[in-house]
Amino acid sequence: MPQSDRTEQPRRTGERLLRLLRVWEVLLASLQLGTTSFGGPIAHLGYFERAYVRQRGWLSGEQYGSVVALCQLLPGPASSQVNFLVGLQRAGWTGALAAWIGFTLPSAVLMFACARWTASVQGPGPFGQAIVHGLKLAAVAVVAQAVWSMAGRFCRDRATVAIAVVAALVLLLAGGAASQLIVLAAGAVAGAVLCRAAVLDASAPSLAVRPATAWGALALYLLLLIGLPIVAAFYPGSLVALSAIFYRAGALVFGGGHVVLPLLRDALVPGGWISDDRFLTGYGLAQALPGPLFTLAAYLGGASDAVHAPGAGAAVALVSIFLPGLLACVAGVALWGRLARRARARASLAGINAAVVGILAAALYDPVWKTSVRSGFDVIVALVGVLLLQRWKAPPVAVVAACVVLSGARALTA
Repeated sequence: MPQSDRTEQPRRTGERLLRLLRVWEVLLASLQLGTTSFGGPIAHLGYFERAYVRQRGWLSGEQYGSVVALCQLLPGPASSQVNFLVGLQRAGWTGALAAWIGFTLPSAVLMFACARWTASVQGPGPFGQAIVHGLKLAAVAVVAQAVWSMAGRFCRDRATVAIAVVAALVLLLAGGAASQLIVLAAGAVAGAVLCRAAVLDASAPSLAVRPATAWGALALYLLLLIGLPIVAAFYPGSLVALSAIFYRAGALVFGGGHVVLPLLRDALVPGGWISDDRFLTGYGLAQALPGPLFTLAAYLGGASDAVHAPGAGAAVALVSIFLPGLLACVAGVALWGRLARRARARASLAGINAAVVGILAAALYDPVWKTSVRSGFDVIVALVGVLLLQRWKAPPVAVVAACVVLSGARALTA
Protein backbone atom coordinates (compact mmCIF):
# COMPACT_ATOMS: atom_id res chain seq x y z
CA MET A 1 0.00 0.00 0.00
CA PRO A 2 1.40 3.40 -0.94
CA GLN A 3 2.49 5.63 1.93
CA SER A 4 -0.12 8.26 0.99
CA ASP A 5 -2.93 5.68 1.25
CA ARG A 6 -1.71 4.49 4.67
CA THR A 7 -1.79 8.03 6.03
CA GLU A 8 -5.04 8.94 4.26
CA GLN A 9 -7.11 6.08 5.68
CA PRO A 10 -6.65 7.02 9.39
CA ARG A 11 -7.47 10.62 8.54
CA ARG A 12 -10.71 9.60 6.84
CA THR A 13 -11.58 7.32 9.73
CA GLY A 14 -11.01 10.20 12.14
CA GLU A 15 -13.22 12.49 10.08
CA ARG A 16 -16.03 9.91 10.04
CA LEU A 17 -15.79 9.49 13.81
CA LEU A 18 -15.86 13.26 14.27
CA ARG A 19 -18.98 13.52 12.10
CA LEU A 20 -20.69 10.74 14.06
CA LEU A 21 -19.76 12.45 17.33
CA ARG A 22 -21.22 15.72 16.10
CA VAL A 23 -24.43 14.01 14.97
CA TRP A 24 -24.71 12.45 18.42
CA GLU A 25 -24.14 15.86 20.02
CA VAL A 26 -26.89 17.38 17.88
CA LEU A 27 -29.32 14.57 18.68
CA LEU A 28 -28.74 14.83 22.44
CA ALA A 29 -28.98 18.64 22.44
CA SER A 30 -32.18 18.56 20.39
CA LEU A 31 -33.72 15.86 22.58
CA GLN A 32 -33.00 17.99 25.63
CA LEU A 33 -34.62 20.99 23.98
CA GLY A 34 -37.53 18.87 22.77
CA THR A 35 -38.30 17.81 26.33
CA THR A 36 -37.83 21.20 28.01
CA SER A 37 -38.79 23.89 25.46
CA PHE A 38 -42.23 25.05 26.54
CA GLY A 39 -44.06 28.13 25.35
CA GLY A 40 -44.36 27.97 21.55
CA PRO A 41 -42.11 29.08 18.68
CA ILE A 42 -41.08 32.46 20.04
CA ALA A 43 -40.00 30.91 23.34
CA HIS A 44 -38.20 28.14 21.42
CA LEU A 45 -36.00 30.72 19.72
CA GLY A 46 -34.98 31.90 23.17
CA TYR A 47 -34.13 28.37 24.26
CA PHE A 48 -32.13 27.80 21.04
CA GLU A 49 -30.18 31.05 21.42
CA ARG A 50 -29.19 30.07 24.93
CA ALA A 51 -28.31 26.45 24.05
CA TYR A 52 -26.61 26.86 20.68
CA VAL A 53 -25.03 30.32 20.87
CA ARG A 54 -24.15 31.03 24.49
CA GLN A 55 -23.69 27.54 25.94
CA ARG A 56 -22.23 25.51 23.06
CA GLY A 57 -20.94 28.20 20.69
CA TRP A 58 -22.05 26.31 17.58
CA LEU A 59 -23.01 29.61 15.93
CA SER A 60 -22.15 33.23 16.57
CA GLY A 61 -24.93 35.57 17.61
CA GLU A 62 -24.92 37.16 14.15
CA GLN A 63 -25.13 33.80 12.41
CA TYR A 64 -27.99 32.73 14.62
CA GLY A 65 -29.81 35.99 13.94
CA SER A 66 -29.48 35.52 10.18
CA VAL A 67 -30.85 31.96 10.41
CA VAL A 68 -33.81 33.19 12.48
CA ALA A 69 -34.47 35.98 9.98
CA LEU A 70 -34.43 33.53 7.06
CA CYS A 71 -36.88 31.17 8.74
CA GLN A 72 -39.19 34.07 9.63
CA LEU A 73 -39.45 34.82 5.91
CA LEU A 74 -40.39 31.25 4.94
CA PRO A 75 -43.59 29.24 5.33
CA GLY A 76 -43.59 26.55 7.97
CA PRO A 77 -42.68 26.17 11.67
CA ALA A 78 -39.91 28.72 12.20
CA SER A 79 -38.46 27.21 15.37
CA SER A 80 -38.21 23.72 13.86
CA GLN A 81 -36.63 25.18 10.73
CA VAL A 82 -34.05 27.05 12.82
CA ASN A 83 -33.22 23.88 14.74
CA PHE A 84 -32.96 21.90 11.47
CA LEU A 85 -30.53 24.43 10.01
CA VAL A 86 -28.44 24.51 13.18
CA GLY A 87 -28.13 20.73 12.90
CA LEU A 88 -27.16 21.11 9.24
CA GLN A 89 -24.48 23.66 10.12
CA ARG A 90 -23.08 21.52 12.92
CA ALA A 91 -23.14 18.01 11.43
CA GLY A 92 -24.34 18.07 7.83
CA TRP A 93 -27.51 16.45 6.51
CA THR A 94 -27.44 13.63 9.06
CA GLY A 95 -27.15 16.26 11.78
CA ALA A 96 -30.10 18.16 10.32
CA LEU A 97 -32.23 15.00 10.43
CA ALA A 98 -31.03 14.26 13.97
CA ALA A 99 -31.95 17.80 15.03
CA TRP A 100 -35.48 17.46 13.63
CA ILE A 101 -36.01 14.02 15.19
CA GLY A 102 -34.63 15.07 18.57
CA PHE A 103 -36.71 18.23 18.83
CA THR A 104 -39.90 16.67 17.43
CA LEU A 105 -39.98 13.14 18.83
CA PRO A 106 -40.73 13.78 22.55
CA SER A 107 -43.85 15.85 22.03
CA ALA A 108 -44.94 13.76 19.02
CA VAL A 109 -44.86 10.57 21.11
CA LEU A 110 -46.75 12.28 23.94
CA MET A 111 -49.36 13.67 21.56
CA PHE A 112 -49.91 10.26 19.98
CA ALA A 113 -50.23 8.71 23.44
CA CYS A 114 -52.82 11.35 24.29
CA ALA A 115 -54.69 10.51 21.10
CA ARG A 116 -54.90 6.83 22.00
CA TRP A 117 -55.43 6.96 25.75
CA THR A 118 -56.74 10.38 26.81
CA ALA A 119 -58.45 11.78 23.71
CA SER A 120 -61.75 11.84 25.60
CA VAL A 121 -60.43 14.24 28.25
CA GLN A 122 -62.55 17.39 28.21
CA GLY A 123 -59.91 19.62 29.72
CA PRO A 124 -57.60 19.87 32.73
CA GLY A 125 -58.96 20.57 36.19
CA PRO A 126 -58.01 23.62 38.28
CA PHE A 127 -54.65 22.20 39.33
CA GLY A 128 -53.89 21.12 35.76
CA GLN A 129 -54.76 24.61 34.56
CA ALA A 130 -52.34 26.03 37.13
CA ILE A 131 -49.57 23.81 35.77
CA VAL A 132 -50.26 24.95 32.20
CA HIS A 133 -50.26 28.54 33.45
CA GLY A 134 -46.88 28.00 35.10
CA LEU A 135 -45.50 26.76 31.79
CA LYS A 136 -46.72 29.94 30.13
CA LEU A 137 -45.03 32.08 32.79
CA ALA A 138 -41.78 30.19 32.17
CA ALA A 139 -42.14 31.13 28.50
CA VAL A 140 -42.44 34.80 29.53
CA ALA A 141 -39.11 34.56 31.37
CA VAL A 142 -37.34 32.76 28.52
CA VAL A 143 -38.55 35.19 25.84
CA ALA A 144 -37.74 38.24 27.98
CA GLN A 145 -34.21 37.02 28.58
CA ALA A 146 -33.77 36.21 24.88
CA VAL A 147 -34.94 39.68 23.84
CA TRP A 148 -32.50 41.29 26.30
CA SER A 149 -29.61 39.13 25.10
CA MET A 150 -30.28 39.59 21.37
CA ALA A 151 -30.86 43.32 21.76
CA GLY A 152 -27.41 43.64 23.34
CA ARG A 153 -25.82 42.10 20.23
CA PHE A 154 -27.96 43.43 17.40
CA CYS A 155 -28.95 46.91 18.61
CA ARG A 156 -25.62 48.58 19.27
CA ASP A 157 -26.20 51.99 17.70
CA ARG A 158 -29.00 54.47 17.10
CA ALA A 159 -29.90 53.08 13.70
CA THR A 160 -30.40 49.49 14.82
CA VAL A 161 -32.20 50.56 18.00
CA ALA A 162 -34.56 52.68 15.89
CA ILE A 163 -35.23 49.77 13.51
CA ALA A 164 -36.03 47.45 16.43
CA VAL A 165 -38.34 49.98 18.12
CA VAL A 166 -40.22 50.78 14.92
CA ALA A 167 -40.56 47.07 14.12
CA ALA A 168 -42.01 46.36 17.56
CA LEU A 169 -44.46 49.28 17.33
CA VAL A 170 -45.67 48.28 13.87
CA LEU A 171 -46.34 44.71 14.99
CA LEU A 172 -48.08 45.83 18.17
CA LEU A 173 -50.35 48.11 16.14
CA ALA A 174 -50.90 45.76 13.21
CA GLY A 175 -49.91 42.20 14.09
CA GLY A 176 -50.02 39.15 11.89
CA ALA A 177 -47.79 37.08 9.64
CA ALA A 178 -48.08 39.56 6.75
CA SER A 179 -46.93 42.40 9.01
CA GLN A 180 -43.91 40.34 10.07
CA LEU A 181 -42.86 39.90 6.45
CA ILE A 182 -43.30 43.63 5.81
CA VAL A 183 -41.28 44.50 8.91
CA LEU A 184 -38.43 42.19 7.89
CA ALA A 185 -38.39 43.60 4.36
CA ALA A 186 -38.41 47.16 5.71
CA GLY A 187 -35.63 46.24 8.13
CA ALA A 188 -33.52 44.98 5.21
CA VAL A 189 -34.02 48.24 3.30
CA ALA A 190 -33.37 50.39 6.37
CA GLY A 191 -30.26 48.39 7.17
CA ALA A 192 -28.87 48.85 3.65
CA VAL A 193 -29.30 52.62 4.02
CA LEU A 194 -28.52 53.21 7.70
CA CYS A 195 -26.22 50.37 8.77
CA ARG A 196 -23.42 50.62 6.23
CA ALA A 197 -20.91 51.02 9.05
CA ALA A 198 -22.24 48.06 10.99
CA VAL A 199 -19.68 45.43 11.89
CA LEU A 200 -21.08 41.95 11.40
CA ASP A 201 -19.58 38.50 11.40
CA ALA A 202 -18.83 38.19 7.70
CA SER A 203 -18.87 34.43 7.75
CA ALA A 204 -22.28 32.98 7.08
CA PRO A 205 -23.09 29.68 8.76
CA SER A 206 -21.36 26.87 6.87
CA LEU A 207 -24.60 25.56 5.36
CA ALA A 208 -23.21 23.77 2.34
CA VAL A 209 -26.33 23.49 0.18
CA ARG A 210 -25.54 23.03 -3.48
CA PRO A 211 -27.65 24.94 -6.02
CA ALA A 212 -28.88 21.64 -7.50
CA THR A 213 -30.02 20.53 -4.03
CA ALA A 214 -31.78 23.82 -3.42
CA TRP A 215 -33.60 23.71 -6.77
CA GLY A 216 -34.52 20.07 -6.16
CA ALA A 217 -36.00 20.94 -2.78
CA LEU A 218 -38.03 23.76 -4.30
CA ALA A 219 -39.26 21.51 -7.12
CA LEU A 220 -40.32 18.80 -4.66
CA TYR A 221 -42.05 21.41 -2.50
CA LEU A 222 -44.17 22.59 -5.44
CA LEU A 223 -44.72 19.10 -6.86
CA LEU A 224 -46.17 17.79 -3.62
CA LEU A 225 -48.24 20.94 -3.08
CA ILE A 226 -49.88 20.51 -6.49
CA GLY A 227 -49.76 16.73 -6.86
CA LEU A 228 -51.00 15.49 -3.49
CA PRO A 229 -54.50 17.09 -3.79
CA ILE A 230 -54.83 15.64 -7.31
CA VAL A 231 -54.00 12.12 -6.14
CA ALA A 232 -56.16 12.56 -3.02
CA ALA A 233 -59.17 13.34 -5.20
CA PHE A 234 -59.05 9.76 -6.48
CA TYR A 235 -58.59 8.28 -2.97
CA PRO A 236 -60.83 10.22 -0.54
CA GLY A 237 -60.52 9.20 3.09
CA SER A 238 -57.12 7.61 2.51
CA LEU A 239 -53.72 8.32 4.02
CA VAL A 240 -52.88 10.20 0.81
CA ALA A 241 -55.87 12.49 1.39
CA LEU A 242 -54.77 12.98 5.00
CA SER A 243 -51.23 13.79 3.81
CA ALA A 244 -52.59 16.36 1.34
CA ILE A 245 -54.43 18.20 4.13
CA PHE A 246 -51.43 18.41 6.44
CA TYR A 247 -48.93 19.16 3.67
CA ARG A 248 -51.05 22.05 2.40
CA ALA A 249 -51.37 23.47 5.91
CA GLY A 250 -47.61 23.26 6.49
CA ALA A 251 -46.80 24.73 3.07
CA LEU A 252 -49.07 27.74 3.18
CA VAL A 253 -48.82 28.94 6.77
CA PHE A 254 -46.65 31.82 7.92
CA GLY A 255 -46.24 32.85 11.51
CA GLY A 256 -45.85 29.60 13.43
CA GLY A 257 -47.92 26.81 14.88
CA HIS A 258 -50.89 28.80 16.17
CA VAL A 259 -51.62 30.12 12.67
CA VAL A 260 -51.98 26.60 11.26
CA LEU A 261 -54.79 25.65 13.65
CA PRO A 262 -57.70 27.30 11.78
CA LEU A 263 -56.45 25.81 8.51
CA LEU A 264 -56.42 22.31 9.98
CA ARG A 265 -59.74 22.69 11.74
CA ASP A 266 -61.50 23.92 8.60
CA ALA A 267 -60.14 20.95 6.65
CA LEU A 268 -60.52 18.17 9.22
CA VAL A 269 -63.71 18.88 11.16
CA PRO A 270 -66.16 19.56 8.29
CA GLY A 271 -64.56 16.72 6.30
CA GLY A 272 -65.41 14.21 9.02
CA TRP A 273 -61.83 13.34 9.89
CA ILE A 274 -62.24 14.30 13.56
CA SER A 275 -64.88 15.84 15.80
CA ASP A 276 -64.64 19.43 16.93
CA ASP A 277 -64.44 18.35 20.59
CA ARG A 278 -61.50 16.03 19.96
CA PHE A 279 -59.74 18.67 17.87
CA LEU A 280 -60.03 21.27 20.63
CA THR A 281 -58.96 18.70 23.25
CA GLY A 282 -55.81 18.04 21.24
CA TYR A 283 -55.11 21.75 20.97
CA GLY A 284 -55.48 22.17 24.73
CA LEU A 285 -53.12 19.26 25.39
CA ALA A 286 -50.56 20.68 22.96
CA GLN A 287 -50.32 23.85 25.06
CA ALA A 288 -49.06 21.84 28.03
CA LEU A 289 -46.34 19.95 26.17
CA PRO A 290 -42.82 20.98 25.16
CA GLY A 291 -41.55 21.07 21.61
CA PRO A 292 -43.13 22.34 18.39
CA LEU A 293 -46.88 22.92 18.28
CA PHE A 294 -46.93 21.24 14.85
CA THR A 295 -46.70 17.89 16.67
CA LEU A 296 -50.43 18.37 17.19
CA ALA A 297 -50.50 16.58 13.82
CA ALA A 298 -49.52 13.32 15.58
CA TYR A 299 -52.58 13.67 17.81
CA LEU A 300 -54.93 14.55 14.96
CA GLY A 301 -53.70 11.76 12.73
CA GLY A 302 -53.83 9.24 15.57
CA ALA A 303 -57.26 10.33 16.83
CA SER A 304 -58.93 10.63 13.43
CA ASP A 305 -62.21 8.75 13.14
CA ALA A 306 -61.51 8.04 9.46
CA VAL A 307 -58.07 6.45 9.88
CA HIS A 308 -58.05 2.71 10.56
CA ALA A 309 -54.35 2.53 11.44
CA PRO A 310 -53.74 5.24 14.09
CA GLY A 311 -49.97 4.84 14.08
CA ALA A 312 -49.76 5.24 10.32
CA GLY A 313 -52.15 8.20 10.44
CA ALA A 314 -50.05 9.93 13.10
CA ALA A 315 -46.79 9.33 11.21
CA VAL A 316 -48.22 10.51 7.86
CA ALA A 317 -49.75 13.64 9.39
CA LEU A 318 -46.57 14.47 11.31
CA VAL A 319 -44.18 14.10 8.38
CA SER A 320 -46.55 15.84 5.98
CA ILE A 321 -46.96 18.98 8.07
CA PHE A 322 -43.22 19.41 8.70
CA LEU A 323 -41.90 18.43 5.26
CA PRO A 324 -42.80 21.59 3.29
CA GLY A 325 -41.17 23.91 5.82
CA LEU A 326 -37.97 21.88 5.83
CA LEU A 327 -37.88 21.81 2.02
CA ALA A 328 -38.46 25.58 1.95
CA CYS A 329 -35.57 26.31 4.32
CA VAL A 330 -33.23 24.06 2.32
CA ALA A 331 -34.15 25.98 -0.83
CA GLY A 332 -33.87 29.37 0.88
CA VAL A 333 -30.58 28.88 2.68
CA ALA A 334 -28.58 28.48 -0.56
CA LEU A 335 -29.38 32.04 -1.62
CA TRP A 336 -29.12 33.30 1.97
CA GLY A 337 -25.54 32.06 2.32
CA ARG A 338 -24.46 33.86 -0.85
CA LEU A 339 -26.07 37.12 0.22
CA ALA A 340 -24.40 36.99 3.65
CA ARG A 341 -20.95 37.24 2.03
CA ARG A 342 -21.64 40.63 0.38
CA ALA A 343 -21.00 43.90 2.22
CA ARG A 344 -24.29 45.52 1.17
CA ALA A 345 -26.17 42.36 2.04
CA ARG A 346 -24.53 42.27 5.48
CA ALA A 347 -25.74 45.82 6.07
CA SER A 348 -29.24 44.63 5.21
CA LEU A 349 -28.75 41.68 7.57
CA ALA A 350 -27.89 44.13 10.36
CA GLY A 351 -31.25 45.79 9.74
CA ILE A 352 -33.03 42.42 9.59
CA ASN A 353 -31.41 41.29 12.84
CA ALA A 354 -32.59 44.48 14.53
CA ALA A 355 -36.08 43.90 13.10
CA VAL A 356 -36.01 40.35 14.52
CA VAL A 357 -35.35 41.87 17.96
CA GLY A 358 -38.39 44.09 17.43
CA ILE A 359 -40.49 41.09 16.39
CA LEU A 360 -39.46 39.16 19.49
CA ALA A 361 -40.11 42.20 21.71
CA ALA A 362 -43.60 42.62 20.24
CA ALA A 363 -44.27 38.91 20.68
CA LEU A 364 -43.08 39.14 24.29
CA TYR A 365 -46.01 41.46 24.93
CA ASP A 366 -48.54 39.92 22.54
CA PRO A 367 -49.21 37.01 22.79
CA VAL A 368 -46.71 35.79 25.43
CA TRP A 369 -47.33 38.39 28.18
CA LYS A 370 -51.00 39.06 27.42
CA THR A 371 -51.97 35.39 27.49
CA SER A 372 -49.86 34.48 30.51
CA VAL A 373 -49.68 37.32 33.05
CA ARG A 374 -52.99 37.85 34.83
CA SER A 375 -52.01 39.24 38.24
CA GLY A 376 -49.26 40.79 40.29
CA PHE A 377 -48.30 37.33 41.49
CA ASP A 378 -47.74 36.28 37.87
CA VAL A 379 -45.44 39.27 37.38
CA ILE A 380 -43.38 38.14 40.39
CA VAL A 381 -43.15 34.56 39.08
CA ALA A 382 -42.02 35.78 35.67
CA LEU A 383 -39.40 38.06 37.25
CA VAL A 384 -38.12 35.16 39.34
CA GLY A 385 -37.73 33.20 36.12
CA VAL A 386 -35.81 36.04 34.46
CA LEU A 387 -33.49 36.40 37.48
CA LEU A 388 -32.84 32.66 37.52
CA LEU A 389 -31.84 32.79 33.85
CA GLN A 390 -29.96 36.08 33.76
CA ARG A 391 -28.36 36.45 37.18
CA TRP A 392 -27.92 32.89 38.44
CA LYS A 393 -27.51 31.25 35.00
CA ALA A 394 -30.02 28.51 35.86
CA PRO A 395 -30.87 26.02 33.11
CA PRO A 396 -34.27 26.53 31.43
CA VAL A 397 -35.64 23.27 32.84
CA ALA A 398 -35.06 24.62 36.37
CA VAL A 399 -36.91 27.81 35.45
CA VAL A 400 -39.81 25.78 34.04
CA ALA A 401 -39.93 23.70 37.24
CA ALA A 402 -39.83 26.80 39.47
CA CYS A 403 -42.63 28.55 37.59
CA VAL A 404 -44.81 25.43 37.61
CA VAL A 405 -44.25 24.87 41.35
CA LEU A 406 -45.05 28.50 42.20
CA SER A 407 -48.16 28.50 40.00
CA GLY A 408 -49.33 25.19 41.45
CA ALA A 409 -48.73 26.37 45.01
CA ARG A 410 -50.76 29.49 44.28
CA ALA A 411 -53.65 27.32 43.02
CA LEU A 412 -53.59 25.15 46.13
CA THR A 413 -53.70 28.15 48.48
CA ALA A 414 -56.30 30.11 46.50
